[in-house]
Amino acid sequence: MLVATTVPVFATGTVEIEPQRTVTDALGRSVEIPEDPQRIVAAGRAVLMIADALYMFPGAEDRIIGIGRINQGKGNFLAAIDPDYGEKAVLERNVGAEQIAGLNPDVVILKTFMRGPLGDAVEQIGIPVVYVDLETPEQYQRDLRLLGDVLNQSGRGSELARYYEVEAQRVRRTVDAGLAASSEADAGADDSNAPDAADDIARPSTLFLYADLAGGEQVFNVPPVGWIQTTMVEIAGGDPVWVDSNPGGGWTSVGLEQIAAWNADVITLVAYRQDVSAIRDTLYDTPVWSDLTAIETGNLRIFPVDFYSWDQPDVRWILGLQWLAKTLHPELFPELDVAEEMYDFFSFAYRMSREQVDTVIVPVLEGISR
Repeated sequence: MLVATTVPVFATGTVEIEPQRTVTDALGRSVEIPEDPQRIVAAGRAVLMIADALYMFPGAEDRIIGIGRINQGKGNFLAAIDPDYGEKAVLERNVGAEQIAGLNPDVVILKTFMRGPLGDAVEQIGIPVVYVDLETPEQYQRDLRLLGDVLNQSGRGSELARYYEVEAQRVRRTVDAGLAASSEADAGADDSNAPDAADDIARPSTLFLYADLAGGEQVFNVPPVGWIQTTMVEIAGGDPVWVDSNPGGGWTSVGLEQIAAWNADVITLVAYRQDVSAIRDTLYDTPVWSDLTAIETGNLRIFPVDFYSWDQPDVRWILGLQWLAKTLHPELFPELDVAEEMYDFFSFAYRMSREQVDTVIVPVLEGISR
């Protein structure tokens, strides 16, 4: 909800009235911001998710004057599509309130977990802070509308939110319908009339692994129950085998013995700061992995990645969901062309032509065929 107000701004010997609006942020707080904020700062940890979401709004790139350093993946996607990106102030991960104040922003946008480490101090010096989550499918719908309110582009915010809602529901409903139809076929079959193989659809056991090089050794981690990686597996029709091992918190390391005990039908692999294809190839050539079902069947799959991996709560998660659904249940999505969905996404989200996608995205793209 937006509420227009005005506040006095004192200049030399005069009183000016600066129009204000009130927006409701992800913490449920009413935050007064300028009517038309032109100087926006996005900072703090996980700023990648905020910045990529902001750039989906036309003209937002011209309002962002400071942005946290982005050092994940294969470079900086926003710098690749914004010729003026180099003119923005680049803020380190441990940026302080004083540095942000020096940019004279109209509003600062942070993730909710940055309130204590940074946001409170920014507000204490009189700068409005708007918090977003951008972690779950539901939060994406809410926070995209919120960013639309901040930018005075409520229509675009609603359009973006609707896109994520519709595409996620399309996957969910297709999977649920397929599983339900298979279950009904099984229930109605007798010994002499078994259901066709096409009707025998079930949730494949699925393992999500994040590979990270720690202390010179490859460490494998699984996400907690509430993270988007787990949610994506569930929506896409997989059975996430690791959930009982990581009920909450952050990444949890798992050893080969546990991975072998799960012996999932499908293993999806990500590596945010390393060459995930090289890791995948190494595992296929490692004898201790050779007996795993996913290795034997060729179902150790890397999550698609362009500049950033499609599994995380970046705007690309919707592409990751579509790819995962096609990977787990190709029989339910015969017409789904992930490459075409990718072109459509970058066109809708960032106004990129097919030629621009071919120039910027495709050269760094892994994990899907074109």
